[in-house]
Amino acid sequence: MKSLWWQTVGTGNCHLVLLHGWGLNAEVWNTIREELASHFTLHLVDLPGFGRSRGYQALTLEAMAEEVLERAPQNAIWLGWSLGGLVASQIALTHPTRVQALVTVASSPCFSAREGWPGIKSEVLAGFQQQLSDDFQRTVERFLALQTMGTDTARQDARLLKSIVLSLPMPDVSVLNGGLEILKTVDLRAPLAALAMPHLRIYGYLDGLVPRKIVPLLDALWPDSESLVIPKAAHAPFVSHPAEFCAALIALRQRIE
Repeated sequence: MKSLWWQTVGTGNCHLVLLHGWGLNAEVWNTIREELASHFTLHLVDLPGFGRSRGYQALTLEAMAEEVLERAPQNAIWLGWSLGGLVASQIALTHPTRVQALVTVASSPCFSAREGWPGIKSEVLAGFQQQLSDDFQRTVERFLALQTMGTDTARQDARLLKSIVLSLPMPDVSVLNGGLEILKTVDLRAPLAALAMPHLRIYGYLDGLVPRKIVPLLDALWPDSESLVIPKAAHAPFVSHPAEFCAALIALRQRIE
């Protein structure tokens, strides 16, 4: 039986939905949860097939977005990290009246490298898909290590992410593969140029998965959006730099209210 795990904490009339990245679950927000819950009503979600949201097969991006939207408040700020950024972006495209503002974190509208577009080489993503079949726990751990590489706190941040993954049952290989397929194939660059709501993009300067070279490209492509690059952060800026991260979200709320 399908069951989407959803938890609401905090108070206030400004709702903030948090969507995690590939292989992880909502426990990833623990380092900033308390601070954000004093400013927002937080909605913590395990994406379909991940963490405690069991009983799902691999879904398309569109299906994943619809599944999450069913449980969501009527109007909220949607924040998505990495793969979660694509889910939040898809919701902003298809249900704009439900999205007060869109925040994408260490995310790209097109994760895969294309001509004239920096990203993850398709053979790297294909390699991860192949390795999942052989030893999927080790493959997930390697992916997590990539997310913190280069930061001052890389080792402890990687340990934290690993403990979050291992604290709950591992997703099925088919679900992990489906997530990688989304990262490999989806390209929302053109559709997102038409977004009307506030759009904040947060990046880590040292991110090895979402290269900082995309920031000026998207600044030009989406002139109405706003970008913030956290200098010493990698792919998980909310883990390595929680104070700067939370301050950016609180400032966004003040601007849109």
